Parts: sequence; structure tokens; C-alpha cells
Amino acid sequence: MKHSACLPLCAALLLAPCALQAQDCDRACLQDVLDQYLNAVVNNTPDDAPLALGVRQTENAINVAPGQGTWQSVTALGEVQRRYFDPVSGQAAYYGSVEEGAESALVTARIKVENRRITEAEWYIARADDPGLNGQRQPGQPPANLLNVDYLKVNGPPERVVPQNERSDRDALIRIVDSYFDAINSHDRSVALAHPGCGRAENGTPAPGGAFLPPLDPQQAPPAGDDPTARDCLAGLPNFNLQMVAARRIPLVDVEAQAVLSYAVFIRRPGSPTPRNVFSEWFFIDQAKIRTIYTAMFYPAPDLAVPNWPPYTGNWPLPSELAPTP
Repeated sequence: MKHSACLPLCAALLLAPCALQAQDCDRACLQDVLDQYLNAVVNNTPDDAPLALGVRQTENAINVAPGQGTWQSVTALGEVQRRYFDPVSGQAAYYGSVEEGAESALVTARIKVENRRITEAEWYIARADDPGLNGQRQPGQPPANLLNVDYLKVNGPPERVVPQNERSDRDALIRIVDSYFDAINSHDRSVALAHPGCGRAENGTPAPGGAFLPPLDPQQAPPAGDDPTARDCLAGLPNFNLQMVAARRIPLVDVEAQAVLSYAVFIRRPGSPTPRNVFSEWFFIDQAKIRTIYTAMFYPAPDLAVPNWPPYTGNWPLPSELAPTP
């Protein structure tokens, strides 16, 4: 009896060092690993990054081996650089611009660190000539995917440490972000925990067009006669062309910055010619409500399995009758 009763305790004691080892990378450690990785990508020197054996990297849902893809195309980090860290999940991410020769792109680059080695790297990349909501970029026209790095140079995400007494806890931050996606699924803005006038930048461009970003200070009244909800991050939900928000993931919660990284796929209504969009979305929370949202997103081909990361919910090539070629 004594021997069998001891088994759970002994097992717990044996596993404890492993659990501690998996979570022994604090914010400073995560920043160091992220910077090593980004520098290695810029220099195309995979051996300079602490990559785990079998590290899995995707770029817009396509698997890429170390030394390929962004390792070859990215020549420098850009003017917009933000870094966020989650010691609880062991993840770090970069949101900002990168240079690919003479061209700028906008990226979310997420890594997962286990035992101080990188086991996952996931890139969402928006480039100027990528397709957008209405198809390919037209000659002489702005990027079809709304890429606007110049806007982010002036109106980028916050770089901050929020005072502890003003923070929502980790679980609350996740619920706040989930409320936004629930509102989209329900086509009902009242479901979302968001400030009226919440700002959203889609690949760097305020969306819907003409919205202001960042929104007015919560202590500042909007101009007389102005409806702060008219063109904010929840505007137009009743008529939004969306069947569901699929494949939701929240891998990173930076409690100090009150920032949350989420991923999902917008599935359109059956028969709609509008393509899916696959996005990384950065939420910034003030006073337990969403203040601003920044995205790096792409519009996949109809037959591309997205997002190509567990739990793979919604990860299927859509049949042509649901996702005809734009």
C-alpha cells in the first residue's frame, strides 16, 4: 500500500525538473533567443540560431527548411520593430517590417522555445505584390493586400510596460480576445469587449478605410457629432461576408505589454467568390477592453491547406463550389 501510494508523488517529482526546464526561459532569455534567430535569418546563417533538431518553420502556411525562404530573401530588419514575450508558453514574436532587397514587407514571426532551443518558427508575410481581397495587384495601383509600412512607421503598435495595477491577467486577456472573434461569428458587436472607436490596421492600413488609429484617448471626448463606432474595428458586422472564424489560436500573451497574438482563418459564406484570409492579429488591451488591433495577413489560394499548424481545425483545401477561384 505504501509503495503504490508513493507512485503518483514519485512520478510528479521525477517530472518536475522537466517541467521547470521547459519554462526556465524568462523574458530576457526569450528576447536573446529571438534576436539570435532574427539575426541568423538576416545573415542566412542557420548555424547561428539555437535551432532544435527537426525545427518546424512555415511561411504563409508553407513548410520551409532552415536556410530557405526568408533565410534567403530577408536582407535586414525594417524601421518598424516590435518584440513581445510570453514566458508561460515559452514563445516570443516579432511584429514589424523587414527588407527584402529594395522592397519592404510586413511580418509576424513567432518562435517557440523549449529547453532554450527553437522548436517552432511561424511567419505571416505581407508583400506589396501579393494578392488581396479582390485578387491580384493591378498595374499602377496600391498593394491589393493593403500593405502600408509607411503608416506603421508613424502609427505603430505600442512599446510599453503597463503598470501592474492596470493589467488584466493572462486568462482575462485571452477571454477578451475571444470575445472579438465571437462577435464576428455572431455578427453582433455587443459581444466584443472593445472600446468604441477601437482601431484596426490591416497590413498597415486602417480598416475600414478612413478609421483613425490609434483611437482617441479614453479620457478624451470624440468631436461633436462624431460616432466613434461608425468605422471602428467592429464596424459593419451585420453585413460582413463571413461564415465563420476557423482555426483560432492564441499562442502568445504578453501580460506586461497587455498584448495578445492570435491566429485564425476567415471562411466566407458559401458560394462567395471572396477568398479566405489567414491572419496573425495583435490585440492591445487597455482597461480590460480592446484598444487597437494590428495584423499581418495573407490571402491563400483556394486549395492551400491553412493554417498548417495544430490543432488543424479548418485545415483543408476547400472544394471549388465553396471557394471558387477569385
